[in-house]
Amino acid sequence: MTDDVRGDMTMSEYEFPHSRLRRRIEDPNRTPLVLIACGSFSPLTFLHLRMFEMAADYARFNTEFEVVGAYLSCVGDAYKKTGLVKAEHRINMCSLAVAQSSWIAVDPWEALHSEYLETAKVLDHFDHEINTVLDGVATPVGRKKCHIALLAGADLIQTMSTPGVWAPKDIDYILKTYGAFIVERSGTDIDEALSALQEWKEKIWVIQQLVQNDISSTKIRLFRRRDMSIRYLVPEPVVDYIEDHNLYDEDGVASTSSDGKGKERNKPGESKGVASASASAAGSSANAG
Repeated sequence: MTDDVRGDMTMSEYEFPHSRLRRRIEDPNRTPLVLIACGSFSPLTFLHLRMFEMAADYARFNTEFEVVGAYLSCVGDAYKKTGLVKAEHRINMCSLAVAQSSWIAVDPWEALHSEYLETAKVLDHFDHEINTVLDGVATPVGRKKCHIALLAGADLIQTMSTPGVWAPKDIDYILKTYGAFIVERSGTDIDEALSALQEWKEKIWVIQQLVQNDISSTKIRLFRRRDMSIRYLVPEPVVDYIEDHNLYDEDGVASTSSDGKGKERNKPGESKGVASASASAAGSSANAG
């Protein structure tokens, strides 16, 4: 069974995607965990994907949780933010990025709404679908509810500790009810960010990046505007999708080289500073003539 997740689907077509959600754990002493990453994902990068793997390793070695699934949830178009392309594109890019994953899925529910949805409501949605509709997961001693947790970078926690950005009641509800797995990111003082959230410190799990990675969607968009390569910074199918739809390049200029030949010269996302094989062959033929 595969889930039907498309950027052009409507809410009337929506069904909660659960084909990648593991429905049973063998150790009754562990608590099933589902990680939820909410964000713009405009576009999704390898760091977004690595966050899931880092969190799964952290949970395995440092907690009593057992990861049974994970979801990417894109914000809707009502979330006005610089560089945010249409939700349809972001859903499609996320789906392409996790196509080969056995446990990370994309849930378009949040993005399909015309109105902005607070993170608390999105987490409630997952809790309802997984623990009420699907009745959690099976264990050797009976069914057990899954713990739903937010997965985010340290920059998100920093915004939570910044006055006026989040509603205090939402911070309290999210951290008290669900908690958060937070991945350290360069440029963010995690200790300072956590200093204002000590009330919920038992529900915040901080994950150290053992291999530093500071790729960001903002940098990808900047590279596109400057007509620079984005290969090996985002998954290859996402590179192709960005090129095919002329995303983040200011009216398509980054998808077309100065000589007007565009994609004929290079593979999608490759640096224009490298001559393509076809261009080299053409040059050799000219020289031979």
